[in-house]
Amino acid sequence: MQPSTPAVYDAITESTAVIEQRSHVRPRIGIILGTGLGGLTEDVDIHDVIPYSEIPSFPLSTVESHAGRLILGTLGGVEVAILQGRFHLYEGYSAAQVAFPVRVLHRLGVQTLIVSNACGGLHPLYRRGDVMIMDDHINLLGDNPLIGPNDDRLGPRFPDMSEPYARRLIALAEDAALELKHNVHRGVYVAVAGPNLETRAEYRFLRTIGADVVGMSTIPENIVARHMGMEVLGLSIITDECFPDALQPVHLEEVLAAAAQAEPIMTGIIKYVVQRLA
Repeated sequence: MQPSTPAVYDAITESTAVIEQRSHVRPRIGIILGTGLGGLTEDVDIHDVIPYSEIPSFPLSTVESHAGRLILGTLGGVEVAILQGRFHLYEGYSAAQVAFPVRVLHRLGVQTLIVSNACGGLHPLYRRGDVMIMDDHINLLGDNPLIGPNDDRLGPRFPDMSEPYARRLIALAEDAALELKHNVHRGVYVAVAGPNLETRAEYRFLRTIGADVVGMSTIPENIVARHMGMEVLGLSIITDECFPDALQPVHLEEVLAAAAQAEPIMTGIIKYVVQRLA
């Protein structure tokens, strides 16, 4: 488990040292793969694979389809670090623990973070299998990774969040979709704690407050990345339709199938963006 806040800096140092002993890759770009979204690794020239269990202070993935390993290699000739599997509050972790690996990525040299997730579509024009570029977010997790004493070596006490997802990266992702002839959306992601899916009334509420999709992740990693001055691009795959008046039960198998359907689109966008950042 992650140590208390005053010891986080030392924990980052320890985790980073272990990774640097195991790999000569010095990534500038970090990628977090969400539920059912591990296929990107097939396009990576993998140099080193480190299970989370072998990295000090790293949480462990307990969710199906989250492999729980750090992959270091090159994507399109660019050195990258990939978190294949993420963590969630519903697993019993705090927001700070969920986001701890992002701090380690930053210490390794990552300046740009690409996060992906599977989510439910709230916008009436979104359909299962669509991809949305995250333009903004709403944090309803009930936790924040920056709660507690602030270590100025990691970032400011009150980080600005006027641009949580970098406009230049959003523009690159839209260019990628256009060049690859993919139809994508651009909208607002809301995160809730889970693990249960929402009721019809909750879906209505989330749509009313301005959310286009709903999920259970991503925001803690984004906040910590912005705290440390990293640029972030967020991509959501819509794996189920959350329309209150036509709500149907959701099964994990269907979620994974929808993620697999849209994954080539997301992978194409990520590869395009990474190569343009080289």
